[in-house]
Amino acid sequence: MTLREKLEAGRDNEYRDFQSRLVPNIPKETILGVRTPALRQIAKEAAGTAEAEAFLQVLPHQYYEENLVHFFLIALNKDFDACVQAVERFLPFVDCWPVCDQSSPKVFKKNHERLLPFIKTWIASEHVYTARFGMRMLMNEFLGEDFKPEYLAWVAEKRGDDYYLKMMAAWYFATALAKQYDASVGYIEGHRLEPWTHNKAIQKALESFRVSDEHKDYLRTLKIPGRENS
Repeated sequence: MTLREKLEAGRDNEYRDFQSRLVPNIPKETILGVRTPALRQIAKEAAGTAEAEAFLQVLPHQYYEENLVHFFLIALNKDFDACVQAVERFLPFVDCWPVCDQSSPKVFKKNHERLLPFIKTWIASEHVYTARFGMRMLMNEFLGEDFKPEYLAWVAEKRGDDYYLKMMAAWYFATALAKQYDASVGYIEGHRLEPWTHNKAIQKALESFRVSDEHKDYLRTLKIPGRENS
């Protein structure tokens, strides 16, 4: 079977209905209802084949699941240059948070110095999911031993009204508060984030097992009153 036929064979209308509630910004009819483990397996089996190469050249795709398989295939690429080229070609077509968030190329971990300029460019993008992907890569790859305090500003200074963009910024800072507390707490103390993002970052940090009780008690005092979070 072709990739499309495999996806259509896994169609599950009940799961499609559930999935469509999680991604309300894309049309329900573009969702087949195939579960993520099956999609990863389809990508793994197709990787390196002529069919997969042809599939990666056809954009835009019709189905949400095709976009997920597309990004899963990219993530399996072991050549950094080819991988990042494929990412840059695909990002403008990403239209929802699950496609943006579920693919993490392993080759990025071995090429941090080369990756960093791309991340900065992605975060600066006006396209919501390109910027979100850049923030997520910065969170995943540069809050450990390769962290530098100036990276925090890349996210803090990003502005936009989109919910999914602001949520990613909050997620980034909540993770920074767990992994790089001393460097990141100043952004909360100084109200350097937009109010909604500020409070959401604190909320997510309070929910984290990686943030100490002492730090949580202090973060509670830094909430901006009168701001609703949802």
